Amino acid sequence: MNAIYSALVHHPVRDRDGQTVTSSVTNIDVHDIARSSHTFGLAGFFVVSPIDAQRQLVVRILEHWRSGTSLRRMPHRSEALAACVATASIEQAVTQITQREGRAPRVLVTAARAPDGKQPATFAEVSRQLFLPDTGPALILFGTGHGLADEVLTRADLLIEPIAGVAGYNHLSVRAAAAIVFDRLLGRQSAERHAAAD
Repeated sequence: MNAIYSALVHHPVRDRDGQTVTSSVTNIDVHDIARSSHTFGLAGFFVVSPIDAQRQLVVRILEHWRSGTSLRRMPHRSEALAACVATASIEQAVTQITQREGRAPRVLVTAARAPDGKQPATFAEVSRQLFLPDTGPALILFGTGHGLADEVLTRADLLIEPIAGVAGYNHLSVRAAAAIVFDRLLGRQSAERHAAAD
């Protein structure tokens, strides 16, 4: 499988009125998405915020689990958070991946709704592409607030279909959405299906 990265984006995202805003970092999002990223074998996890104090908060969260009694009591959590990095922008995350992998990643985005003119790909289609040899690294973006701003969605290489719930209710936490997306794209069933097809 190619190197897959994830990023939790706090800017640019939308508020409930559709305006572009910067959302706040929360401890549980950092903690849980890092654990999900590690569980599904991702190469790294970025937390994106242009606000220095928010990035410093991420550093403090990571330090809590990477040292002292937290490390001794729960080393598996420290292991999961080891690949987490705070960056000021999506572009910085892309640059870091490019330097590490030797080529720029394809940027995949998730959204509950598709912007005009952007046709989403199914989970099966995206998963197949991720497992193809020599397609290069990929970066999956998750938006906080009320989702990624349209400028991010329209510039992305690929839009992943929304997660469909039942009874018309669709308001998952970003932590839950990330875990579902990882499982559908990279989980054991997907890996076995692609291995059988080769």
